[in-house]
Amino acid sequence: MLFYRRLPSPLHATRATIGAAWATALIVAALSTDHPVVLGVLCVCTLLAGIGAAVGAELARSLRMAAIVAVPIVLGNLLVSRDGLTVFARLGDLGPFGQGDLTVEALVYGAVIALKVSVVMLATTLASLAVDPDELLLIARRFSFRTSLTVSLATRMVPVLGRDAQRLAEAQRTRGDWIGAQTGRRDARFSVRRARTRARLISAIVGSSLDRALDVAATLELRGFASARRAPRRREPWSRHDLAFTASAFAIIALALLDRALVLAPFNAYPLVRMSAGPPALALCVALGVAALAPFADRRGIRR
Repeated sequence: MLFYRRLPSPLHATRATIGAAWATALIVAALSTDHPVVLGVLCVCTLLAGIGAAVGAELARSLRMAAIVAVPIVLGNLLVSRDGLTVFARLGDLGPFGQGDLTVEALVYGAVIALKVSVVMLATTLASLAVDPDELLLIARRFSFRTSLTVSLATRMVPVLGRDAQRLAEAQRTRGDWIGAQTGRRDARFSVRRARTRARLISAIVGSSLDRALDVAATLELRGFASARRAPRRREPWSRHDLAFTASAFAIIALALLDRALVLAPFNAYPLVRMSAGPPALALCVALGVAALAPFADRRGIRR
């Protein structure tokens, strides 16, 4: 599981609100365009930003997950869409689904949607790894202390429950129910027994989480958290990294809006694939890359 860890990087050094806004700007830019080259540039920029934030290995795992998610997206659009004109395979009559004609346009647009989903997944993963959730909850605490405390406790309990599940699973592997799994036997009785074992594991985890929640709630009540009031506002000076990522987020949003207004990178998948790769589109890609990665060039003040 992917969790935030304090690492020496410019994105970790910036305040949480600005880091979250910067990741949101990448997502907005990805959702606002359909040009495959622009989406590819945003995907590469997100991966390079992960390397600059010292979380490249975690983003690589997220990229593999995005590739797994992309396959059904492409296949689904290929089988459902009927708007393309370039047919490369005919499956015949599919009954209520109509004529099963597979088109190049449906394949390309499915790949575009999958690329968008990949950028969104990478950007959200990068935000979860490099943006401090506790600092984000400090903002919500000024409006609703109890809600902020509940969310904070929930996020803290996730890794604890994960460790509980690992320990319980290791304990169950020592029982006779898991002998079939070790010997490679796969009969019907073993499948039923394995399902029951997993059900008992989930039941034990849920029961443990409820008991722990009651203990934590009682402890917090004794410490006076139930009578807590709105937290005071803390004013901290902006660092150079805050200013850099703020400017980067505004630049990414401005470039996305400029592309929507002037159609710098036109792309149409239906009825025929039409894509422009002229100087405006290339300039947009270069500008997006520079705007997204420029804040990582300044590593002054980063603790190693």
